[in-house]
Amino acid sequence: MHLIMSQLFKASIFVLLAAPLADRCTKKPVVVWQPSHQTDTGVNFSEAAVCNGIVEAAMKTEPQLKEEKVWSLGRTDLHHADAGSNTKKEHTSDIIDGKLSGYAYELQESIKNHPQVFISVHNNGGTKRHAVWGYIHYGDKYEDDNRKLAARLIAAIAAATDLENRGVLLDSTTGRNDYRCKESGKLSFYSLDENVNSAPYRVLLEIGDNAASHEFLKDPVNQQKIGKAIKQELLAWISEKKLKTKQ
Repeated sequence: MHLIMSQLFKASIFVLLAAPLADRCTKKPVVVWQPSHQTDTGVNFSEAAVCNGIVEAAMKTEPQLKEEKVWSLGRTDLHHADAGSNTKKEHTSDIIDGKLSGYAYELQESIKNHPQVFISVHNNGGTKRHAVWGYIHYGDKYEDDNRKLAARLIAAIAAATDLENRGVLLDSTTGRNDYRCKESGKLSFYSLDENVNSAPYRVLLEIGDNAASHEFLKDPVNQQKIGKAIKQELLAWISEKKLKTKQ
């Protein structure tokens, strides 16, 4: 028995030493991706399909982290599972006919993964601009860090494409709809609200415009290019912050 235990111990040490140094010294942070589930976004255009293409490309870009996607598309046990605005109370925090919203479901699934980083991917509409925007939540203690992360991600997208970099904005500046953060009292994106999203680092990307960027966004090649750019810049940011998992 002693001989067997000794051999098992040696084998475990060999496996540990054979692993890459980065894997032995650092636990990978958890990243949650939230592609838009909106399909009510223009003629012959599904924001859900486009954003999912971008997210899938990002998740497949090496090296991979602990990455999860939260998506309500196709769920019949939820309300607004394939439509609705991230800034409208009815579409997010309200319970209708005993059902959670698609957004609420996605955030509950995100919390289960204990993420350090949460990235929501959307397409803009009505701007008449072939551009990219970053949004962050107003007023919580991670606002400055999130501003820097969002700025880096949209700069990376702009550098990899011909999308104009329109900068980072606060979710309180949208001036539309009626979802409000209970801490600040200001108009907010539900997915970025620290009261419903436990990830410290939370950004929402508005990539292109469903009219001005219509054909560009539908092109799988461009989706791949955007997803890869986001992931590579995210990896660089994580490395610089020496971000590790909580678990």
